[in-house]
Amino acid sequence: MKKYLSLILLGSSLSLLAGPASAQGTLEQIQRSGEFRFCFESGYVPFEMTDKKGNFIGFDIDIAKAMAKSINTKFVPVNTGWDGIIPALQTNKCDLILGMSITPERNLSVNFANPYLDAGQTVLIHPKLADTIHSYRQLNDAAYTVTAQLGTTGEFAIKRYLSQANARLFESSADAAQEVANGRADAFVYDISYNSVYAAQNPGRLVHLSEAFTYGPMGWAVRQGDADYLNFLNNFLRQIKGDGTYDRIYGKWFESDAWVSRVQ
Repeated sequence: MKKYLSLILLGSSLSLLAGPASAQGTLEQIQRSGEFRFCFESGYVPFEMTDKKGNFIGFDIDIAKAMAKSINTKFVPVNTGWDGIIPALQTNKCDLILGMSITPERNLSVNFANPYLDAGQTVLIHPKLADTIHSYRQLNDAAYTVTAQLGTTGEFAIKRYLSQANARLFESSADAAQEVANGRADAFVYDISYNSVYAAQNPGRLVHLSEAFTYGPMGWAVRQGDADYLNFLNNFLRQIKGDGTYDRIYGKWFESDAWVSRVQ
């Protein structure tokens, strides 16, 4: 009996020692495969877009390429519908989600690295309302139709702040904004960065109420329970913000319109 118990205890001890060592973290998986897979939904201007040649471009894309290069791995884009992007991460179809606003609800399903940008919500309105609507609060009325992309922080903002308005949700942000530009809806709610660029690309068709009415920290989403991976991501962000890489990429996409001709 003592010998039997000793074997059980020995086996248990070996299992405890082998468990963590045998568990393959995301960083180890990336290094072994030589590929760094990034999930995103193309069309989120100017973060992730598809140019006329079919290449993925944008602020997040350049950051992701720099991240992959920093550990000598291949950048692999995984263009994914927004409604399925968290399941894609959870089922190991990619290693990281780009361009996701950090919310408590999402944090129940994924972990986030430190925020890399603030993308609070603003409103694009149809020009016919420019003389009467000066704040998002005025849109909280059943007389107005407000659009957003399904599953985004724009939808969450409408539910929380504009619950009295008539909400219409679309599969893409471009379709939701276009509905307002075409006069079939009154306002569109989304991130300030997207709305700023979209308004500039559509002069006379939309008016941007540019004061953000929410706090919208954006971070890279990863699978839960991988502290080493989060440590890498946070240190990478600290590095590129310290050495000028972040500012250079930010200037390219947010302070210049040279890229616009590549996607129009």
